[in-house]
Amino acid sequence: MDASSLMVGAVQAQPAPGKVAQNAIAAARLARVGAEMGAQVVVLPELFLPAYHPPALYADPLGTAVQADESGRVADGRLDPLRSSGVVTIVGASVSHPDGRRTCSSLVVDRAGEISVAYDKQHLWGPDENALFTPGTRGATLIVDGWRFGLGICYDGCFPEHGRAAAGDDVDGYLVPSGYLDGSQHRRDLYYAARALDNTMYVAFANAVGGEKPWIFNGGAAIYDPQGRCLTRGDDESETVVVATMEKDELDRTRAAHTMLLDRHVDLGGARRQLTA
Repeated sequence: MDASSLMVGAVQAQPAPGKVAQNAIAAARLARVGAEMGAQVVVLPELFLPAYHPPALYADPLGTAVQADESGRVADGRLDPLRSSGVVTIVGASVSHPDGRRTCSSLVVDRAGEISVAYDKQHLWGPDENALFTPGTRGATLIVDGWRFGLGICYDGCFPEHGRAAAGDDVDGYLVPSGYLDGSQHRRDLYYAARALDNTMYVAFANAVGGEKPWIFNGGAAIYDPQGRCLTRGDDESETVVVATMEKDELDRTRAAHTMLLDRHVDLGGARRQLTA
């Protein structure tokens, strides 16, 4: 494929709590599955490397994290299986930074096998995340083969402003590793379709699946087109990789027909009228 199109894969799978090396092997296997299906970018779930399992994260904060250097590079040998997958891979991790921060982050593995911290989750969800992690302070845009992708993690995608900030950096798509618990299927399927339509951009949503109570996740990995239509979605229970092709022509057609990004009034503030009926 040339730069006019890009195939992206989104993964749903069940990692083992606290087992970073084991989960890196699984992540590499799933990335290769996506590559074999034609994907040039593969997105795995939030915190996939340690698993989204707060008891394990509390019990072993150092062992469940990977260490980043000052430049954001990660040299952890446990992740070596990911270096040979041959496809750009986005995978969730707990990251220890040189300044002492611990973040819920997305790592990017490039085709050469270099691993770096790409984005730190800005909106932390619930008491466990807020106790375990420091929120990120800035957004991130990843460029792959001329395609521009805004990066988010799970709860970030619940805020229209987060997707809009990505769109403000002229992105073509939004890549969102996530961890949605069973019972949240309605919100899971609504938020990311809405972010796609709000901003006339593609969205790839990855999610964990399975687990033990109360940490049971609901799959539904999906890719949405720029009108919020679901191109592909996994079920609620099985490990799978879904793939879809993103097309620049479709982006152009959608943005020509639906001009919200151009028509939006940036400043809707000022004193609001108060009316009584």
